[in-house]
Amino acid sequence: MVIGSNQRLSFTGFWVLIVILSYSNGVAESQVVRGIFVFGDSLVDVGNNNYLSSIAKSNYYPYGVDFEYGPTGRFSNGKTFVDFIGKIMGLPYPLAFADPNTNGARLLGGVNYASAAAGILDETGQHYGQRYPLSQQVLNFESTLNQLRGIMGASNLTNYLSKSIAIMVFGSNDYINNYLMPSIYSSSFYYNPSQYANLLLNHYARQLLALYSVGLRNFFLAGIGPIGCIPNQRGSGQAPPGRCVDYVNQILGPFNEGLRSLVDQLNKRPGAMFVYGNTYGAVGDILNNPATFGFNVVDRACCGIGRNQGQITCLPFAMPCFNRNQYVFWDAFHPTEAVNAILARRAVYGSSADCYPINMLNMTLH
Repeated sequence: MVIGSNQRLSFTGFWVLIVILSYSNGVAESQVVRGIFVFGDSLVDVGNNNYLSSIAKSNYYPYGVDFEYGPTGRFSNGKTFVDFIGKIMGLPYPLAFADPNTNGARLLGGVNYASAAAGILDETGQHYGQRYPLSQQVLNFESTLNQLRGIMGASNLTNYLSKSIAIMVFGSNDYINNYLMPSIYSSSFYYNPSQYANLLLNHYARQLLALYSVGLRNFFLAGIGPIGCIPNQRGSGQAPPGRCVDYVNQILGPFNEGLRSLVDQLNKRPGAMFVYGNTYGAVGDILNNPATFGFNVVDRACCGIGRNQGQITCLPFAMPCFNRNQYVFWDAFHPTEAVNAILARRAVYGSSADCYPINMLNMTLH
């Protein structure tokens, strides 16, 4: 399946100084980024679900087979998208909120609230058990703020938050583990794709404004990738061999287009800098031109069972593929470390086709 190019859908010290070279004007500029706060789902979870009663966990081999700390709860063979962004910016990995050791000075570089199976809607992913949906992640962040306020005081906290970044990765589960699962969830009976996208965006906007109201100013909002092409969907039998599930990709359009438009509205707020990340387009480029990016396996998982190695996801101590850097997908749902590295670079340095209205590099200089 070809992903249409016209579908524009597409973080331990207290003061961390990062020097960023701005090649647009040939001048090296510096900016202090004080923390990265990560909200999202399994694409960026770093172990929060390890502490929850959930079957959506990845704290076992072969997850983390290529990660320096082994299996941590990251749903990849190695680093996540936000791990790479932090590395580019010279910042440490934000710690999992649910880890009891995430407190005191450890909070100062940022915190990761992401939870596998979580969605924008509270009910999304409930069949997996406990998870932190978006609304709970916002409440968890507010509890972190109370601790930070005690450490640095209200005035310093305001300055700290204005120079921190929030990365938001939501929406995939609201489709995969809600709208596209009519045997468990009724959402597809009540909403057509456009109506459902509006429902999601309205819920999302309220929580983004809540985060803005408590002091965050810089946001990177990742759009949903072409989930009709993940091994889980390819292995469903809903599309001919070698093709993505077109219908699934098509229904994402209203959400991604709406999220891009939402950025324009949110950027009217004083001091706000919201950026939309065109995940759909970036992953689509890889799937359409895999050899250009060094990949030769786009239609099946490196670790999994069944059709496209995507019907049952990567099980404990399963034997993964050996040539992992040549695979786009690690398991039934998630990309490999190699893909995460590309997505991170495009988020930080990308063109207007990758990020709107500016990329993360320019956000830090904003």
